[in-house]
Amino acid sequence: MEKSEFRKNAEDMIYLTACAVNNRKPSQERIADLDLQKLFEVCQEHILTACTAYVLESVGIKDNEFTQAKEKAVRKNILLDAERKKILDRLETEKIWYMPLKGCILKKWYPKLGMRQMSDNDILFDISRRSDVRSIMKEFGFSLKAERVAVDEYVKAPMFNFEMHGELFMEYQVGAMADYYSSIKERMIKDDDNEYGYHFSNEEFYLFMLAHEYKHFTRGGTGVRSLADTYIFLRKFGDSLDWDYLNAELEKMGIADFERSNRELSLKVFSMEELTAEDKKNLDYYVMSGTYGTQENFVVNAMKSEGGGSRAKYFIYRFFPPVRYLEGSVPWVRKSKLLIPFAYVYRLLRGITVSRKSFMKEFKYLGRKKKK
Repeated sequence: MEKSEFRKNAEDMIYLTACAVNNRKPSQERIADLDLQKLFEVCQEHILTACTAYVLESVGIKDNEFTQAKEKAVRKNILLDAERKKILDRLETEKIWYMPLKGCILKKWYPKLGMRQMSDNDILFDISRRSDVRSIMKEFGFSLKAERVAVDEYVKAPMFNFEMHGELFMEYQVGAMADYYSSIKERMIKDDDNEYGYHFSNEEFYLFMLAHEYKHFTRGGTGVRSLADTYIFLRKFGDSLDWDYLNAELEKMGIADFERSNRELSLKVFSMEELTAEDKKNLDYYVMSGTYGTQENFVVNAMKSEGGGSRAKYFIYRFFPPVRYLEGSVPWVRKSKLLIPFAYVYRLLRGITVSRKSFMKEFKYLGRKKKK
C-alpha cells in the first residue's frame, strides 16, 4: 500500500478507535467512503482491528475479516486469562513471587472484551527460581522459544505466548531504565488475595508503561495502540494520580518530555480535538511505525544514538557492539570473556541465516540512503 493510502486509512482507523474507546457511534458522513480492505490492513498493522470491528458493527457494517478478527481477539483474551491463571496458581503452589504486567492488566479498562488485542502475556517473576519456572512451563506444554539474559519466551499451540521476565529492563537496551528498575521489589505492592502475587500502584503502573513505550519509541518506533493505552489509563486514573511524585520520577528516568508529549497527544487524538501541525507530525511517527516499529526507524534512531549520525560508526556498532549489548543479546557470553570473539561471529552468522530478511533489509536501507 502506498504511504499516502496508508495514512488516509490510518486516519479512518484512528477516528473509529476513538469512537470505540469512548463508546460513541461514528457519523454516517465520516464513514461513507471507507475502503474496508485497506482499512483492515492498516488496523492489522496497529492491532486495532477488534476496536474498529466493534464500531463498524454498531452502525450495521459487517465485514467478514473484521468480524473474524474481533471474535479471535475475544477468544484469545479468554484463553490467555485461563492459561495465565493456571500458571499463577502454580507459582503460588511453588512459592514463587510474580507480577502480571502491561496488556493483561490494561485490557480490562477498555470498554469491551477483546478491544485491547493481546499478542502475549508478560509476567515478572523471581529469577532465582528460573529453573523451576522452566519446569512448570514445560509441564504445561510450553516450549522455550527464546532465551535472553533475563527473559524467557514460551509458546504453545494454538495461540499461547508468555514472556517470563526476571528483570524489566536490561542495561544494553535502555541503561537509565535498567538502573531505575534495578530494585524492582521496592516498587511493588503485595496483593491482598494471594500469598505470592504483587501489583504496581497506579503511579508505578503508569511509569512502567511509559518506560516500556519509550524503549520502543526510541528504537524501532511504536504504534497508535500505545497512544490508545495511554488514553485509556489516563481517562480512568488521571485525576487521582499523584502528579508531583510522577513528575519527580519522570525527571529521574529522563523521560519527562516524552511523557508530556505522549500524554498530550493521546488525549487530543482520542478526545477528537483539533491537532496542530506539530501534533500531526508526531502522530505520523506512530502511524508509520506500526505496532512493533520499523527497520527504517531502528536504523535512523540507532544511527543518531549509537553512531553519532555516522554510517561508518553505525556499521562498527552493529558488527562489534559493546560487550554490555553482547551480554544481553547472546546470554552464554557471560560465562567467560574468552567467548566474546565467538559471540561476535555468532551474531553475524545468526543475522545472515536466522534473521536474514531483517539483516538484508537493514543494510539495503543504509545503502539506499547513502546514494541520496
